[in-house]
Amino acid sequence: MAIMKRKQKVSDEIPTASLADIAFLLLVFFLTTTVFNEEKGLPIVLPERSEEQDVSPKNLIFFIVQPDGRVVVRRGESEQEQTVAYNQVATILRQELAGNDNLIAAIQTHPDASYRHMVNVLDEVKLSGAERISLQELEN
Repeated sequence: MAIMKRKQKVSDEIPTASLADIAFLLLVFFLTTTVFNEEKGLPIVLPERSEEQDVSPKNLIFFIVQPDGRVVVRRGESEQEQTVAYNQVATILRQELAGNDNLIAAIQTHPDASYRHMVNVLDEVKLSGAERISLQELEN
């Protein structure tokens, strides 16, 4: 008698036993090789925390950023105000710095003003060569 071996039936299923392992390895690979871009902020060096100092009003010039992008310029405690466009700030500040080396440019931003308007004024102040800058939120 001849012994006949049974033929093994060919499976029509896709083996999924290692599918989870492969997905996990791909996930780990992509997480470790992905490079995230760092956001760059404004390069401002903040002073260390110290006591408040009194500043003479003659050494202050205020640039008040309005919600519509206009800039109100006020010198010291003077009540006189001048409304200008942000691109005129550098010219005004250069003239003021020529007469007073100790001048502090105080940028006060209205709470409803766009961040872009404040950055435009800050860029103009830096273009003028001012090294003493104060950033503040305008108090109502």
